[in-house]
Amino acid sequence: MARRLRPVGLDFAEVAPVRHVFTAEVAAAPDAVYRALAEEVEGWPQWFKAVTLARPTDGGAGREIRLAGGVRFRETVMAKDPGQRYAYRVDETNAPGMRALLEEWLLTPSGTGTRVRWTFATDGPAPFRLALAAARPGLGHSFRSAVRALDARLTPHRAAGDR
Repeated sequence: MARRLRPVGLDFAEVAPVRHVFTAEVAAAPDAVYRALAEEVEGWPQWFKAVTLARPTDGGAGREIRLAGGVRFRETVMAKDPGQRYAYRVDETNAPGMRALLEEWLLTPSGTGTRVRWTFATDGPAPFRLALAAARPGLGHSFRSAVRALDARLTPHRAAGDR
C-alpha cells in the first residue's frame, strides 16, 4: 500500500537526519549526463540496474519509479538545472519506515568529463535510520555501478584501458 511521505524542499539534501553522499568521475560531459538523468528518464533501467521502470509523469514534473524487489516511488521533480543539477523528492512509496526522501544529482565539469555527486537524503524512525546506516555500502555500490554503466553508455567509443 502506498503511503504519503512528508514533503521536503531542496534544503533537505543538506539537513536530513540521514544523508549519504557519493561521488564518481565520468568521461561524459555534464550536458550528456544531465540529459540521461533528467530528459531520458525512461532509459534509467538500461544503466541503473536497481531500477526496473522509470517514466515521467505530469508532463515531466514528476516521475514513477519501480525498483527490483517491488519498491515503488511517485516523485516530484524539485530541480532541473541543465548540465548542473537534477533533484526529486518522493511523495508516495510502499517502502516501510520512510518518512521523507530527496535525491539530488550534482554535476560539475572535471577535466574533459564530469564529477557526479549523488545525495540520498532521508528521514524515518530510529530503526529505519539504523537500517540505512547499514545499507550505506550497498547504496554506494549501486551508485558506482550505475554511474559506470551510464558512462559506458554515453561514451561507448572509449577503450577499456582508457579509464
